[in-house]
Amino acid sequence: MADFITQIDFSILDFIQNNLRCDILDKIMVFLSLIGEGGIVWFMIAVPMLFFKKSRICGVVMILSMGITLLLGEFLLKNLIGRVRPCNINTEIEMLVKRPRSFSFPSGHTSSSFASATTIFKWNKKYGVFALILAALIGFSRLYNYVHFPTDVLAGALFGILMSLLVYHLFIRYKLDNKLGNLRFSKRG
Repeated sequence: MADFITQIDFSILDFIQNNLRCDILDKIMVFLSLIGEGGIVWFMIAVPMLFFKKSRICGVVMILSMGITLLLGEFLLKNLIGRVRPCNINTEIEMLVKRPRSFSFPSGHTSSSFASATTIFKWNKKYGVFALILAALIGFSRLYNYVHFPTDVLAGALFGILMSLLVYHLFIRYKLDNKLGNLRFSKRG
């Protein structure tokens, strides 16, 4: 079964390489992977939110969700599963980014992106739609750059969403939002 999934994964990656690669997308996809590295774009969004009562909880939940995905995804799951990256199996591919040294499953860029985007969506649907689109583009960039399998990206997205919802519900359950400025997530948007 695992071999069958890997064959499907490679067929999707090869389709992208053979049909979508072009100079302009090369630049865009490298940029998207760069801003997704370590969740930098999401931290740049979350940190200013901490300074405003209206968005403070969203910023805190984003940072906590990303932290949990980092700890559980990068340090636990990747090392337990030990899936080799596609670029380290098919070494003939022209790399646009540096070959990552860590394992492949799940995609850390994608999990931190979807953890953050889901949190923004819970806070404000209008901004959340844009955040989810950016998260999806960052996830796709990992496929385009041949550093993750599609199942790595799919698992990363689901894992990020789950971690965001978990942190959000813990905040509501234990009324931690009251301790951080008496602010609840709104149902605006």
